[in-house]
Amino acid sequence: MDKDAVRADVWDTMEETGVARFPYPPHGRIPNFEDADRAADRLASLDEWESADVVKANPDAPQLPVRRAALHAGKTVYMAVPRLRHEQCFIRLNPAELDDPDRAATIGGSEDAGVQIGPDDVEPIDLIVVGSVAVTRDGFRIGKGEGYSDLEYAILSEFGLIDGDVPVTTTVHDIQVLDDDGDPDPHDVPLDRILTPSADIDPPAGERPTEIDWSCIDSEQLNEMPVLDRLKPTG
Repeated sequence: MDKDAVRADVWDTMEETGVARFPYPPHGRIPNFEDADRAADRLASLDEWESADVVKANPDAPQLPVRRAALHAGKTVYMAVPRLRHEQCFIRLNPAELDDPDRAATIGGSEDAGVQIGPDDVEPIDLIVVGSVAVTRDGFRIGKGEGYSDLEYAILSEFGLIDGDVPVTTTVHDIQVLDDDGDPDPHDVPLDRILTPSADIDPPAGERPTEIDWSCIDSEQLNEMPVLDRLKPTG
């Protein structure tokens, strides 16, 4: 599977069919989509959601309804600092500490209302929500190509904050769901649940990475992401 070709095709299709929503264009990002709130409602109906007290979520526009729903349900939400560029590389949104949960769930609002912390202060995660450009029915996910979602998962795993039972979910438009089988790399995190405005897809269990794939980390990333310096192998 040519991931770049898939991304380009999905972005083009979302734009051409009119299902893409602000911000425009959908290209080069986790694309926002029509009826994203309906997909979020499907996620919020799951038992996994009901039992989760702590949610790790991506900061992108299509998952804004998910983050708002989590805060209104009294769940603590963690988001990564863009590009993990600080030692304190996570933002904590505790609904008990927020005056305006709706604004706090936005990208700009989270920076103002949230508390920036390092991994040592993150609580164990009960549910993970990731953004996607495309997904397959067997649980393979394609992001926008920078690898941060999978890297964040690996970092949290190495700090003992998630385990193999933590559900990994995404909300996407139906048009982003591909019938092809995925072709994952070793560092790719498989999806346990895919929610669209019209469907709940339950992929078969996939093998998850348990540590950082250092073969994918270059010297520039090491310099830009201080948290990696704490985890890099010695010798």
